[in-house]
Amino acid sequence: MNTTKVLYNIYFKRRQKSIRKYSKYTESIQRKVLRRLIEKAQDTQWGKEHAYGDIKSYEDYAACVGVNTYEELKGYIQMMREGKKDILWPGQVRWFAKSSGTTNDKSKFIPVSYDGLKKIHYAGPRDCLYFYFSINPKSRLFSGKSLILGGSHSPNMNTAGSLVGDLSAILIENAPKPVNLTRIPKKEIALLSDFEEKRDKIARAAVAANITNISGVPSWMLSVLNRVLEISGEKTLDKVWPNLEVFFHGGVAFTPYRDQYKSIIRSQNMHYMETYNASEGFFGIQNDLTDPAMMLMIDYQVFYEFCPMDNLDTNGYPVDPAKIVPLWEVETGVNYAMLISTSCGLWRYLIGDTVKFTRKDPYKFVITGRTKHFINAFGEELIVDNAEKGIQQACIATGALVKDYTAAPIFMDANAKCRHQWMIEFAKQPASVDEFAQILDRSLQAINSDYEAKRHKDITLQPLEIITAKAGLFDEWLKGKGKLGGQHKIPRLSNSRQYIEELIALNKQ
Repeated sequence: MNTTKVLYNIYFKRRQKSIRKYSKYTESIQRKVLRRLIEKAQDTQWGKEHAYGDIKSYEDYAACVGVNTYEELKGYIQMMREGKKDILWPGQVRWFAKSSGTTNDKSKFIPVSYDGLKKIHYAGPRDCLYFYFSINPKSRLFSGKSLILGGSHSPNMNTAGSLVGDLSAILIENAPKPVNLTRIPKKEIALLSDFEEKRDKIARAAVAANITNISGVPSWMLSVLNRVLEISGEKTLDKVWPNLEVFFHGGVAFTPYRDQYKSIIRSQNMHYMETYNASEGFFGIQNDLTDPAMMLMIDYQVFYEFCPMDNLDTNGYPVDPAKIVPLWEVETGVNYAMLISTSCGLWRYLIGDTVKFTRKDPYKFVITGRTKHFINAFGEELIVDNAEKGIQQACIATGALVKDYTAAPIFMDANAKCRHQWMIEFAKQPASVDEFAQILDRSLQAINSDYEAKRHKDITLQPLEIITAKAGLFDEWLKGKGKLGGQHKIPRLSNSRQYIEELIALNKQ
């Protein structure tokens, strides 16, 4: 009996029964999760300050606890980092994930409790395997090695009472021994902080191995895979790793990278499976490879709430708390900001991501962007999901491939005209950048009626402008901020011109 069948008989049959309850018992499952979180945290400093002992229902919880961003929790987290116990979660929390959700200089330290590791962060990968083996029961994934790309520790940010690292580094450090025996690279390479050195060492360690599966952020994994091809002298990975069958990816949208992966992985047996995992938790898994939406994992130690995007102010904070709804009251097709309460001590925490539900039986969703990564300078309400789809259409029409991009508004130029300005680094240049820009502009109008209205007859917005970035510009920009590699991301859209002005200046050097 192969390993897949053994796991199926031991774990997956039981898990299948739990997943089947997602559709019918959503509300009771989520209320149970919240009740257990409240009960366990009632004797913490936070629990006492917010009368957790008196909370009997979700409605009580929403009345007793306000919405929180990192700023509201920062003081409590600092006490935890100093080694104090029973602050946001029972006991002492030793690990803190250095958040890299933005490229801001300010660091965020997200607590990662033992309960959170076990019941959230490690629960997700187990369910990834469950869903994948359900989709591909003939998988030979365990016949070879896993190439897992992660971040690094940050020893300079450690304190006497805590350890700091990228979430992926924390997961590697605390992973069960069997996991580290089957993964590449070895831990000492995986935790290197210099991404360029790490990329080369990972590629050299992996090139001769029997890699059957890869996991990581698409942008950084692509960089490693291209280095593998350089070292091997092959044109496609099928020649290097003939048994490669699946890429578990997350962190950034896969759309801009899909064609680049297809160009270097030609196998018809290759699968791509999206996950929604962040420093704050593991939330969703793609359970149907024909459907880009992910299933929300509702029985981990995470309680979900959602705030309609039209209820957020310019700083991304809810205007009317009464409009925040629990999972069982969401509607499909509405753009929501997501709030979480977890066993890592995050309470009604506004994570900063936006999602849209595509169905409720079970609850499936797509990530649409970030609460602060959008352009709404002229009422156009352009979100990252719009941008990804527009770029995809332009790439299909012109045969181009986009490596990275960012966009921001020009509020008024020398001729008193307003427009969107895009900085795009192409992996494969279109024959005409002007044609690419026109197709992107038309696609955005077709996708977003607000953008279309502002573009009408060029009255409010002029046609968008594209600046072609030199090769490696975005990596150079991130490197200059000490954020090359790991889980660091390019801010795709911004109402501010800070990012794009920095890139324009660097592009001229």
